[in-house]
Amino acid sequence: MGQRPIRNEYEIFLMKIKFFATYRDLTGRRELDIPAPSTAIALLEELAVRYGPAMRKKLFTEDGEISDDAILLINGRNIAHLDGGNTPLKEADIVSLFPMVAGG
Repeated sequence: MGQRPIRNEYEIFLMKIKFFATYRDLTGRRELDIPAPSTAIALLEELAVRYGPAMRKKLFTEDGEISDDAILLINGRNIAHLDGGNTPLKEADIVSLFPMVAGG
């Protein structure tokens, strides 16, 4: 196994977030690199604050739960199959945010 780089006072390691479809439209970007929040729900909250009420409405229900319309993958794995909003995040993670797609 390879060792991860050590963080020091001069380096900040960033987590990559990839936006798709509606989320790309709301953010105006394909990707964003940020310091990793501690959990998936903390990341979604940060995105809601950063991108405003339209983003919050897409990410969360009126009760503050993660919307069923938001699909969040951490390193290719859906948080619904991990620990939901409590899924821990780290700097090396690649996060993908998709809207629910219906069709047939």
